[in-house]
Amino acid sequence: MKRLYILLITSLICHLSYSQIPLPQNLPQTHPRLLTTPGYKPVVQKQIETEPWAKEVKLGILNRIDPYVANTQIQPDWLYSRLMMYWKSKATNVYIRGGVYSHADGKAPVPTVRFGSSRGGASVYSRPEIEDIIPYMDDTKGVYFHNTKKEGRPLEWGEQSNASGIESINEQIMGIGKDAAFIYWLTDDEKYAKFAFDLFDTYMTGMYYRNEPVDLNNGHVQTLVGLSTFEVIQERILNELACLYDFLYPYIKANHQDKMDLYTATFKKWIDITIKNGVPQNNWNLHQAKFILKVAMVLEDNKAYADSKGREYYIDYILNKSSARQWSLTKFMEYGYDPDNGVWSECPGYAQGVTKDLTNFIRDYDNTFNQNLLPYTPVMGKAVRMLPQYLFPNGMITAFGDTHYNTINTEAFSDMIRMSQKYGDKENENLYTKMYRLFDPDAERESEKPEKLPPQIYSFFTGKPLVLDTNIERGKLDDYVTQTFYAPNVSWFVQRSGYNNKENGLMISQYASLGNHMHSNGISMELYGKGYILGAESGRGSSYFQAPYLEYYSQFPAHNTVMVDGISKYPEMLSNHPFDLLGCYPQSGQLTGYYPDITYSDAYFLEPESRSDQNRFLSIVRTSETTGYYIDIFRSRKQREGDKYHDYFYHNLGQELFIQDSKGQPLNLLPSDDMAFAGGHLFALDYMWDKKSVKTNKDYQAVWKMSTPDNNHIYMNLWMKGYPDREVFSIKAPPTDNFRGNHGVPYEVGKEPFLTIAARQYGEAWTHPFVSIFEPTTENGGKSIESVQSFEADTASNDFVGLIVKSKPGRTDYIFSSVKDEKVSYNNMSANATYVMVSEGGKDFIIFLGNGTLVQARGFTIEANKKTNAILEYKNGEYYFTCDKPVTITNARGKEKAMEKTVYQKITL
Repeated sequence: MKRLYILLITSLICHLSYSQIPLPQNLPQTHPRLLTTPGYKPVVQKQIETEPWAKEVKLGILNRIDPYVANTQIQPDWLYSRLMMYWKSKATNVYIRGGVYSHADGKAPVPTVRFGSSRGGASVYSRPEIEDIIPYMDDTKGVYFHNTKKEGRPLEWGEQSNASGIESINEQIMGIGKDAAFIYWLTDDEKYAKFAFDLFDTYMTGMYYRNEPVDLNNGHVQTLVGLSTFEVIQERILNELACLYDFLYPYIKANHQDKMDLYTATFKKWIDITIKNGVPQNNWNLHQAKFILKVAMVLEDNKAYADSKGREYYIDYILNKSSARQWSLTKFMEYGYDPDNGVWSECPGYAQGVTKDLTNFIRDYDNTFNQNLLPYTPVMGKAVRMLPQYLFPNGMITAFGDTHYNTINTEAFSDMIRMSQKYGDKENENLYTKMYRLFDPDAERESEKPEKLPPQIYSFFTGKPLVLDTNIERGKLDDYVTQTFYAPNVSWFVQRSGYNNKENGLMISQYASLGNHMHSNGISMELYGKGYILGAESGRGSSYFQAPYLEYYSQFPAHNTVMVDGISKYPEMLSNHPFDLLGCYPQSGQLTGYYPDITYSDAYFLEPESRSDQNRFLSIVRTSETTGYYIDIFRSRKQREGDKYHDYFYHNLGQELFIQDSKGQPLNLLPSDDMAFAGGHLFALDYMWDKKSVKTNKDYQAVWKMSTPDNNHIYMNLWMKGYPDREVFSIKAPPTDNFRGNHGVPYEVGKEPFLTIAARQYGEAWTHPFVSIFEPTTENGGKSIESVQSFEADTASNDFVGLIVKSKPGRTDYIFSSVKDEKVSYNNMSANATYVMVSEGGKDFIIFLGNGTLVQARGFTIEANKKTNAILEYKNGEYYFTCDKPVTITNARGKEKAMEKTVYQKITL
C-alpha cells in the first residue's frame, strides 16, 4: 500500500510538472528585445553592406516610408493628423449595439482613438488611401470614405456604422511608424525617431484616455470586444505598436521619459481587456495570446510596477494561468487537440491555421527567450504530422465546415525544421524535411538563399532563409496519409483508395458537426473523382454574419446529406452533434497489412430537430487501377413516426445535369414549388431555384458533365434505387464559394449554379432508404459499370438492401447491407453482417465480411464469435486472407481452418 501511495504521488508530481511551463531565465534588460537585441545591430549592418538581399530589404523599407517622412519634414503633422481619432470631440466612451457602432461621448484632455464601424457586416463606405484622408477628420457627418455603391467610388461623407477600414488605417500608419523606428535603430538618424515618435505618442496618448467599449444591448459582443476593435482577435495594431516601442525605446527614454508610465499603463490596460474578453475554446485564444505576448515582451520586470504586473506576470498568464476567456497554453492545447491523433477541434481550414500559429508562436518565443516550448507541448508533433490526412488525391484539403479548398499549409513543417536544427534534433529534422520537400512545391529553392525577401524588418530576423539539409530526400505520401482516418473530436472519417493517384484516386470525406466552425449538416460527405473534388462542399458564403451563411450555406440543404420534414437544423458554428462510428475498414491510421480495394464506414446520427435516427453506410470499391465506384446507403426515420418526408441532397461540379431512367432516357421533370420555405420549412430551400421534379417508383440515374478544354470531359454518374412514394428533383443551388481562385476547375464555379439532385421519400426512409452508386468517369475512359440492379434476400428484414453491380470486364459484385443482426440469403450466398460483398470475375473472387459474424459464398464459410472484418481473396490460383478477430474458415469439403487476427497475406486452404 505504501508503494502504491508513492507511485500515485510521483504520478501527480509528474503531471503537475508537465502542466507548468517554467518561465524563461535571464530575461533581457535592454531594448530592443522583441525581434532582436542591441548586440545584433552590427550583424544587420554588415549584412546590408555585404549581402544583396539585405541591401534590397532595407531599400524596400526606405522606399515605402521615405515619402511620408519627407512630407513631415515640411509639415510635421502631415501623417499623424490622418490617424482615425476623435480629434474634436475627444471622446472617452464608445457605445455599440451588438456588432455595430452607435456613438461616443465623454471628454478627454487630448484627442482619443476612434473605434471601428461594425463586426463583419457588409459596408457601403470603404477607406481611402492615406493621401486622400482629410486631416483631423472628426465630423458629425461620419467619415469621408469611398461610396462603393456609386459608380467611380466617389469620396463622400457617410455614417461610421456603415463604413469599413477605420482600424486598418491606424494599423497601416503604425506599421509605417514601426519601420521608421527600425531605421532609426539601424542608422541613428533622429529624423526617423521623431517621425515614429509623433505617430506613437499621438495614438498611445489618445488610447490612454479611452475606455472599454460598452454594448448597449448588454449582449454576447460585450465579451468579445477589444479596446480598438469589435473582436480582441483583431487587435493586430498591438504588433505594430509593441515593435515600434521596442526599437524606439532608447529615444523615448532619453527624450520623453515623463511619458513612459503613460505608455506602459496603456499597453497593460489594453492586454488586460484582451485577457478579460474573447473566446478561449478555439483559435481566438491563440490569437489573443500572440498579441499579449508581443506587449509583455516589451514591458519591464514585475518589480518595475506598483501592481507587480510586468513581463513575468503576463508571460506566466499565457503559459500557465487561465481566466474565463483566456486559457493557458497548456489548457488550450489539452482542450483542443486529440492526444491520440493530433487533430485540432475545428474545421480543417481553422485547424491548419491553429497548428501553424502555434508553431509560429513556439518559434518566435524561442527566438526571443531561447526557450524551447516543444518538450512542454508534446502533442505538437502529432498535430503537424497529421496535416496531410486532410488531403484529397489532387492535393486539396477537405473543406467541411467553414473551410475553403486549398493546398496544405506547410509553414508548420518549416517551423519544426528550424527548431530541430537549432536544438540538434536530427531525427525530427529528417522527418519534417521529408514532409516539407514532399508537400511544398517551393521547398527545393529553400536550400539556397533566395535572391529577394519581402521588404519587411522581419526579413532580417524571423524571416531569414531556411536552409534544408541536401542529404535529406523527399518523403513518400504513404508515410503520412492512410487508407482511412478517424478524428472523433471533429466527427470526421475519411476513406481513400489510390491516394497517390491524382487522376484515378477515390476518396470520401464524411463528417457530422462536432467542434468549432462547423455547419448544421447531419452526416454529410464529399466525393472525389478524376482529379477533382466533384461532390464538393458549398462553402460558407461571403460572411458568417450575413443571411446567406445563416440561412443557407451553413444549413442541411447546402450539403450532401438527408434532411427530415424540411426542418432538420441545429446550432452551426460551435456544434455538438457527432455521428457514432459503428464500423469501418481498414482501421483508422493503419499503414500496412490491409486489403486495399474495399473500404467502408457505418455511421449513426441522431438528427435532433426532428428526433430522427439516421444511418449512413459508405464504401469505396476499387475495380481496377483506373476504375472504381462509391456505395452510399442512407437510412432515415423519425423515432416517433409521423414522418412527412426525407430529402436526400447531392451537389456536384459540372455545367450540365441530366436526370434519366435506368435505360438512359430523360425523365419528364416539370416545374415544382413543393420544395420551399412555405409550409414551415427551412429558409434554405428558398435560396434554390429552377426546381423541377417527377414522381417515380423505378430506378433512375443522374449524370453531371463538367466540360474541359481538352474535351476529355469529366462525369459523375449516379444510379439510385427506386421506391414507392419517391419524388426526384433537379435543382439549381447557390454557387459553391469554396474554390476561391478556382483551383483548376475548368469553369467559373463561383459564378455558376451548383447543380443538385434531391430525392424526396414520402413517409419514412428506413425501409425505403436512399441507395446510390456513384462512378466518376472521363469522356475518353468511359463508364466501367455496365448495370446496377437490386435484389431481395430470403429471411431479410424490410430495411435490408441488396445490390448487383456488373462492371467491365466481366466482374459482378453482390452487395449485402443490413442494420440488423440477422442471417440473410440470396443465390447460394448467406450473410450476417453490416456489409458483405461477394465479387466474381472468372475464376477469381473476393469475399468481404464487414462488421459481421458470417458469410457463405463460393463454397466457403467464414464464421466469427464476435463481429469482425475479414477478407478472403482468390486470384491467380492463390488464396489471400486478413481478419481483425479470430475466425474459422470452412471450405466446400468441410475442412476447417482457424485463423487468429492477421494481416493481409497469402494462405493455404
